Amino acid sequence: MLQILDFVGVAVFAISGGIAASRLKLDILAFILFATFTGIGGGTLRDLLLGAPVFWVADQTYLIVCLGIGVATWYLAHLGEAWGKPLRWADAVGLACYSVMGAAKTMALTGQPVVAVFMGVATASFGGVIRDTIAGQPSAIIKSELYLTAAFVGASCFVGLVAAEAPPWSAAVVGALAAFVLRGGSIQWGWSLPGYRAPGS
Repeated sequence: MLQILDFVGVAVFAISGGIAASRLKLDILAFILFATFTGIGGGTLRDLLLGAPVFWVADQTYLIVCLGIGVATWYLAHLGEAWGKPLRWADAVGLACYSVMGAAKTMALTGQPVVAVFMGVATASFGGVIRDTIAGQPSAIIKSELYLTAAFVGASCFVGLVAAEAPPWSAAVVGALAAFVLRGGSIQWGWSLPGYRAPGS
């Protein structure tokens, strides 16, 4: 289950990178680079911080997936746009998968639940930050949306259930679904937490 989430996370983040490139009307090489940087960004940060072998260096399949998706979105991005908000929904799926995968790998390597939750958030959000920064767009993490919150809840659900000795596959499913529901609700219905306001303002 975790391996599936890992590949799904890379793939859908790569799709969001390709869609971002399509909106900027870039060439096919830019599509591939956007897809790759977005797809592997969060996992790369995770592995570097953990001192673990970087996953796509150990297994080039991840790069091949990103390359294929970059080429595919060059030809098919216009079809995705017809569905409405394809970038944000792809990003939501990637965030859900990577919040769990980041937490799971951290738990396996360190056994520290608090570190695992925050690493899950970092893994889930960093690829999107890279994409938006390169595209010159405001990142979702600075918008009044459930983005980091969704990743935090997903990672926390996974870590909490594992600590309660739930099977890892079921903890992964629950965590990913929790993150996706919150992020999806924010996209579809504008769910958000109250923003900071100075006293008396």
